[in-house]
Amino acid sequence: MQSFDIDLVYLWVDGSDPKWLEKKQLYTSDKSHTTEDAGISDNADNTDNTEANNRGRYVNNDELRYSLRSVEKYVPWVRKIFIITDNQHPAWLKLDHPAIQIVDHKEILPSEALPCFNSSVIEYFLYKIPGLADHFLFANDDMFFHKRLSPGYFFDNEGVPYIRLKKKLFGRWHYPIKRLIRKRLGQYITMVVEGAALVEQQFGKFYAGIPHHNVDTYVKEDYRDAVEDVFAAQVQCSMQSHIRKYGDIHRSAFSYYALAAGKGHLKYVGRSESIRINVYKPNFEKYLNRYHPDLFCLNDSQRVKEADRLRIKPFLEELYPEKSSFEK
Repeated sequence: MQSFDIDLVYLWVDGSDPKWLEKKQLYTSDKSHTTEDAGISDNADNTDNTEANNRGRYVNNDELRYSLRSVEKYVPWVRKIFIITDNQHPAWLKLDHPAIQIVDHKEILPSEALPCFNSSVIEYFLYKIPGLADHFLFANDDMFFHKRLSPGYFFDNEGVPYIRLKKKLFGRWHYPIKRLIRKRLGQYITMVVEGAALVEQQFGKFYAGIPHHNVDTYVKEDYRDAVEDVFAAQVQCSMQSHIRKYGDIHRSAFSYYALAAGKGHLKYVGRSESIRINVYKPNFEKYLNRYHPDLFCLNDSQRVKEADRLRIKPFLEELYPEKSSFEK
């Protein structure tokens, strides 16, 4: 039986906010705020500008409302929920709820990183959240709990986290083979692969599995050690990457480090445990009904059109119809 508190951290942004958009445009030269018709996958040969202007990274489909409903329904033991934002908050959120705390970028990011539209950089400083428990979960707002889960699903009795990865065909050679075909991988998977290589260089251990792209588990002290010691040079190099760029280090490296240092339990997961549903796919329900996962993510991306996004809210409303205590 766990005897420690577990918190939950989200990143959230309202990409339709005019003030936020104006600020972002100064750093990205993004006038259209969309590449939805580009037809580009996460692993495609994307330019930095295409990634920066990917509407799917910033658009608000109201997922956080339903993710919080899933929290209250399936993991009610979470002590506190921290929502990291850039001088924003959802209009429907009860700001005075005792379990909710809005955390502005300025509270945790160093001044040289501001303003920041790069989720990787924001994530470096999760451990600096005031009042954050020593054990915490991290989620994007498009991630959902789909079954009642106990704290032991995420941490063992001693507080060691279960780190969930997905196996890839051909193991460590999966992405080198893709490079031969595509020449350049997308930014996200490039950062993941480079992080795994760094851990292999420093600790002699390589993890071919990639992040399961769902709710992750961390210990604050280990997270701090990764940022301030193990990967300090890489973090410093990325500090002024106001938008996501090739060469940034991704937080998945922190999980690989935890595994290599004996500070995490490796769990390879399949679709019955954790699934990513691409929003451009026509039938969300089909995937849930087929796999009945513990966790799922509704992944917005460059390939998603506005017509696809219109299906998100009705789908989530049907899954989580009961208003949570976090809503006005």
